[in-house]
Amino acid sequence: MTDEAAKADALPGAMPGNIPENARQPEDFKPVEWGRDILRSIRTGALGTLDRNTGHPVTTLANVATDTDGSPLILISKLASHTANLAADARASVLLARLGKGDPQAHPRLTVLGTFARVEDAAERSRLKARFLARHPKAQIYIDFPDFGIFRMSVASAHLNGGFARAADLAGSDLLIDVADAEGLIASEAGAIAHMNEDHADAVSIYATVLAKEEPGPWRMTGADPEGFDLMAGDRTARILFPHRVTSGEMLHKTLVQMVREARAKAA
Repeated sequence: MTDEAAKADALPGAMPGNIPENARQPEDFKPVEWGRDILRSIRTGALGTLDRNTGHPVTTLANVATDTDGSPLILISKLASHTANLAADARASVLLARLGKGDPQAHPRLTVLGTFARVEDAAERSRLKARFLARHPKAQIYIDFPDFGIFRMSVASAHLNGGFARAADLAGSDLLIDVADAEGLIASEAGAIAHMNEDHADAVSIYATVLAKEEPGPWRMTGADPEGFDLMAGDRTARILFPHRVTSGEMLHKTLVQMVREARAKAA
């Protein structure tokens, strides 16, 4: 294969040749699992767009949430330069990074690449608005301003840097979760989350402190998908995986009951 053909077949952001195909990765490095976790755990990222006038890369800051399948969601204004850039060229990237003590480059980060499109369908926007506000409740102040819109990324690929000597290229299909059979879960998600937060705050706290091993706090459930559910307490986030795939509201209820029972037994 020629260099030109290889470039044509390469995923956006991929690093072909830099990581030998037969190179052995550290046993604790799980690229798909790590990538999905970062995607759903980090609430703010660097948004990369292409300047509409010169084509220069432009990086700005954006709050990020996810659709049920993991597709990144951003809430941006028509008055912002990055929105005008996306109108001219929808290609973009979002860098999501974990922060911690020591060298920042020792911590995992994920660059997601694809194209952004404004969500125009009213019903779809209403659903995604609920998911976005669950992650960014302060956005309630401006989310309905006429110049603001919710944009969803169609993910092409991602590059995960898990720290020194840990790197992997991911296809969009690696990063996202198949939700074709999860219409029941999607339809019942908002009601189920409100019920858990309003009536079972003790259970939500146990999920966080026992299953996710987080410190106590005002934990709230913010989202559910076939693979797991997300929690937040202030600026802290946590993600907990289900023991099996969940695709309906009934399955979600039964699984959450089972998990809180097991967590309480473990805590005792």
